Amino acid sequence: MSTESQLREKLRKIEALLTTGERLAAEAALERVRARLTELGHKDSPVEMQFSMPDQWSRHLFLALCRRYGLSPYRLHRQRRNTVMVRAPRGFVDQVLWPEFVELDRALQAYLREVTLRVIRDEVFADASEAQEVPEALPPN
Repeated sequence: MSTESQLREKLRKIEALLTTGERLAAEAALERVRARLTELGHKDSPVEMQFSMPDQWSRHLFLALCRRYGLSPYRLHRQRRNTVMVRAPRGFVDQVLWPEFVELDRALQAYLREVTLRVIRDEVFADASEAQEVPEALPPN
């Protein structure tokens, strides 16, 4: 099984979408989460929250998760591209959105790291290890 296939499989497991029955259960769970979001919105009014994503892949993932739950992510004029703003109940973000993002982002980052190192080793040079650490500056040649 290729690395990409392994990542896709892991993401499917995380999302609980392996079979049709599980897909239906996951869709029902998503509807329950959306209903919970609405309920929390009535109890816990939405607040504007700012998130800074370390890279474009994490940002794309976070944006997709927000949209999946019916949230509308945005950026204020002149904010950096890595900044994402969301209006949502804090409880929903703390209990659902952020934990799911962290878990999926961890899997995505591991996959991207593995693929990048494999391409470097295969196409540039086999030794893609970190630079050697030396106790002080080397003397000039």
